[in-house]
Amino acid sequence: MTYDLAAVLPQLIPLAIAWAQERSAEVLRAGRALDRRGVALARAVGVTRPELIRVQRVAAIPVPEEPSLRRAAMYTGLLGPHVSGLTLGHAIYVVTAQECARLLSHECRHVHQYEEAGSIAAFLTSYLHQIAEVGYARAPYEVDAVAWERDG
Repeated sequence: MTYDLAAVLPQLIPLAIAWAQERSAEVLRAGRALDRRGVALARAVGVTRPELIRVQRVAAIPVPEEPSLRRAAMYTGLLGPHVSGLTLGHAIYVVTAQECARLLSHECRHVHQYEEAGSIAAFLTSYLHQIAEVGYARAPYEVDAVAWERDG
């Protein structure tokens, strides 16, 4: 079965932005601030405002309830049972069993990308277009985050 992400993006982007903004607000309210080492790691990967970052440990990364958005996220590999971290602005979800410096540095690089983009809406619009064009693993934002991973 073929799935044309580029064709459905105009309908999905507003749904994705709304979902991401809601999840981000939840993490910013309930998550924990970075400790001293986390702040240093965030700064090392380019984050301008690490004091704004909040991390929420979860058993699994949440997925959208809206069917078309869930399908797109699962199909592209952006979300699913294999995902151990998700960044939405200054909010980071981390699967507790997978938490490590390498994952945190990767997700903090995404925070940097959000800071550069200026908003969740701007980042997601660009990121989803990247995924539609070249796939999740080859999306420039993802390649960049992998390149900035640190062990500590």
